[in-house]
Amino acid sequence: MSTFKELPISPYLLDRLRASEFVTPTEVQEAAIPHAASGKNVVATAQTGTGKTLAFLVPVMDKLMQQTESRPGALVLVPTRELALQIGKQYEQLRGKKLPPAALLIGGVAERSQLRAVRSGAKLIIATPGRFEDLFDRELISLVGIKILVLDEVDRMLDMGFIPAIRRIISRLPRSRQTLCFSATLEPSVQYLVDEYASGAVRLAFGSTTKASESVNLLAYEVHADQKLSLLKRLLNEETGRTLIFVRTKRATERLAEKLNRQGMAVSVLHGDRSQSQRNSALMAFQQGKSRVLVATDVASRGIHVDDIAQVINYDLPAIPEDFIHRVGRTGRAGATGSAITFFSGVERSDIARIERTLQLKMRRGHVDTGLVREERAMPVDVSSMRPEPVKPGSRMVRLPGEVFQRYTV
Repeated sequence: MSTFKELPISPYLLDRLRASEFVTPTEVQEAAIPHAASGKNVVATAQTGTGKTLAFLVPVMDKLMQQTESRPGALVLVPTRELALQIGKQYEQLRGKKLPPAALLIGGVAERSQLRAVRSGAKLIIATPGRFEDLFDRELISLVGIKILVLDEVDRMLDMGFIPAIRRIISRLPRSRQTLCFSATLEPSVQYLVDEYASGAVRLAFGSTTKASESVNLLAYEVHADQKLSLLKRLLNEETGRTLIFVRTKRATERLAEKLNRQGMAVSVLHGDRSQSQRNSALMAFQQGKSRVLVATDVASRGIHVDDIAQVINYDLPAIPEDFIHRVGRTGRAGATGSAITFFSGVERSDIARIERTLQLKMRRGHVDTGLVREERAMPVDVSSMRPEPVKPGSRMVRLPGEVFQRYTV
């Protein structure tokens, strides 16, 4: 198939695709859209950056255009706010005047405006499970008209602990619905749930979903923990393009960003404890080039689509091997090339070997010279040089029965 116009979708939607400069479908789009448009359940896995969003959004929009009722007819559940916003942006680009705006039900945003979108006739709801279930439990939204359910990045939702919420939501949906499941990976541990949600589904798989794209250069450095910052600064100085740095914890992202800011680098921060406005600002600054570096937790490993990310740096190893694929999938997208660089310490050799073995890949080892500067640490206080000093008269501290106060001076 050479163009979208060969797909079984409405002329209006074809015009909208052409206006948005979508001409040739990707493999997953070419395979999934006809099945989804015909009403079949679909389970599709494909590497990050292969166009899965459009693969389910086009047939969903085509069906919503045929819907006469002014109420939600399709529900898309996603693991993160960023992914919800990305899908909403894609929908807004394509909908034109024949479809109303979508309702985004996500945390970190005032619910009043979100409910207003639902009540104004939205036919598509894009939601994170927690916010959606909260509004439903309070009887602020209805599932009566939902005929299509999309689970996007389904394995990530299950990994993040959304299984109970998803089960409760699906149990309340109409039984005669169509279910579409899309993901970059689909582990055996969650396969039974997908089988339950999308019985008799058409199965589609493209490429190796547990391997990085061939357009990504994989490199690993064994480095001492207190030399990681020195190596990172060297790599950032050598690369003029955008760099996405993955750190394991929220607190560590803030600490690393602060250190880089002190070096005069323009850095944005993205993690789950930041407000939605802060997360939006960080992504916008990164996309527009106002900050060349984005330091993030795995919340950024899915759902952010920033063009031309030159390199991804795993400052900390991912918790599970599969997260490595999603991280490095942020670079080398849509035919471009990129680099994915991973730091590991001597005690993490077995962890890096497990990632390579599980994902059946090999990272080229980079050379670390002896000139890397060790990060300065705060000097510990030598308590042996301290002497007790009695509490002076007039001290504000109140001694409780049985307590003896001592003040130490160096």
